Amino acid sequence: MEMSVRDYELDCESIVNNANYLHYMEHTRHTFCAEAGMSFVRMHEAGVDVVVRKIEIEYKQSLRGGDHFVSCLRLERRGARFIFHQDILKSNGEISAQGVVTVVVLKNGKLSRGDELARIFQKYIR
Repeated sequence: MEMSVRDYELDCESIVNNANYLHYMEHTRHTFCAEAGMSFVRMHEAGVDVVVRKIEIEYKQSLRGGDHFVSCLRLERRGARFIFHQDILKSNGEISAQGVVTVVVLKNGKLSRGDELARIFQKYIR
């Protein structure tokens, strides 16, 4: 997904504040989910909630105001966990940040295997 840095995302050092990388990655995941046919609202109404269990981000090269970048992901499943491996790439191809986001599925408030999510993501899971 192509994105651009907005001025209000910068800190006093004129680089993107670290918290904004979380936003970029979340936006990418939510767009991916929507394009795969998943609706958080419909799932919640059915008693199924996808929640983040763990996030790790390694920062490599700072983004600056006006930079254009690509946010991409790949998905794997380990038991009841769905793991999004996410990269933010600068326009020159260099890695700006890498993230690993682990999500789990709650069914009526209890941890489930996440089979509902697995069906939706079947063709994307590696």
